[in-house]
Amino acid sequence: MTDHPAITRRTVLLGAGTFLGVSTLAAPRIVLSQTRFPDHPIRVIVPFAAGGVADLTVRAVANPLADRLGQPVVVDNRPGAGGIPAAQQLMNAPADGHTLMAATNGTAISRTLFHSLPFDPLRDLAPIVTLGSFPIALIVAPGSPIKSFSDLLEKMRREPGGLNIGTINAGSTQNLSAELFKIRADVKAETVAFPATPQLVTALLRGDVDLAFEITAPLLGQIHDGAIRPIAVTSTKRAPNLGDVPTLTELGVKDYDVTSWNALVARSGTPAPAIAAINEAVNAVLARPAVRDILTQSGVEPQGGTAEAMGKLLAADTVRWAEVIEKAGIPRQ
Repeated sequence: MTDHPAITRRTVLLGAGTFLGVSTLAAPRIVLSQTRFPDHPIRVIVPFAAGGVADLTVRAVANPLADRLGQPVVVDNRPGAGGIPAAQQLMNAPADGHTLMAATNGTAISRTLFHSLPFDPLRDLAPIVTLGSFPIALIVAPGSPIKSFSDLLEKMRREPGGLNIGTINAGSTQNLSAELFKIRADVKAETVAFPATPQLVTALLRGDVDLAFEITAPLLGQIHDGAIRPIAVTSTKRAPNLGDVPTLTELGVKDYDVTSWNALVARSGTPAPAIAAINEAVNAVLARPAVRDILTQSGVEPQGGTAEAMGKLLAADTVRWAEVIEKAGIPRQ
């Protein structure tokens, strides 16, 4: 187990240079087999239970990716403990491109949130490609007296600390998004963390919390049925499936942009040709209308792009969330 030092922009840039440069540094030391890559099934470790957004996103691309690569793509769910068991599985596998992991914002957060990790997200992961992104929504119960964001802000400023904000797990992207909102909007409120989305939604509808921050993807059905009412989204552009819901930026909250994402990573040291082959195949799969439709209808916006872009995203989120954790005084776990 490794205790990670405090994060600075310099350490993140150095770390980013390490994994962004995997193609250059690893190639002379590791030679791919003479057989075509991949030469046996690919395993994608998902650090969440089946049915979640990360799982859905990976499964949407798994079969088309298998067709493209000519080998089965097996989804292996390893939930729990902040993604540490999943990362341990990846670290114990050969760095040959046949074992991958679904990375999320939580991967970036983990470097600061946990005292000890069996891996360093900036040093030990090789970025491959971003799969999809989805915003977080500020939601209220349908009968809430808070009818708009202006109502919320007025009430928060009239009653400092009088409102409760619900999120899932302390240190989650949703939880930190709420803390960042309080910082950027200069308001006070108590943040209450729940074990999972069902408990959070129950508390919201029961009136135990006044509003909640939660990813939009699993809530679309309830939102469209009127069981939950969104008053804003956290991204800088409106969500495709919630086009009438304004962004916090539109509503005047400055320097606020939070988008959840899912991506694929491998172990650092994975040969550059393997990274390139998977990146090319995933981008081709994400360009397919059928795959895009599956993701979009589930509230996920397909992404794709280069391995370098994915690495920069991971590095930037590592810095951003480390700063929020420090400013909000969130204890390390």
